[in-house]
Amino acid sequence: MTKFEIEEKIVDMLKTVFDPEIPVNVYDLGLIYKIDVAEEGEVSIDMTLTAPNCPAADFIMEDVRQKVESIEGVNSATINLVFEPEWDKDMMSEEAKLELGFL
Repeated sequence: MTKFEIEEKIVDMLKTVFDPEIPVNVYDLGLIYKIDVAEEGEVSIDMTLTAPNCPAADFIMEDVRQKVESIEGVNSATINLVFEPEWDKDMMSEEAKLELGFL
């Protein structure tokens, strides 16, 4: 499987991870900043949260890690929590904005 195919599968999987307080997945919310797939199947994901003090942070990050590691071709996943740049609602997909009433 190519790195591109693995990245596509990761994006599909990220669309199944939800913040318990928001009915939109973490990918469409714009919380995923970077997906890096190394040759050996090691994945590094930079993600943020809608708020630095998000009570579900550990739950969301563990959900992302477990789901990404379940993908064929992925040997390990490292989830890096970053707050630069700071998240804002303009980072959401059009679908997410519609779902949440921002359009």
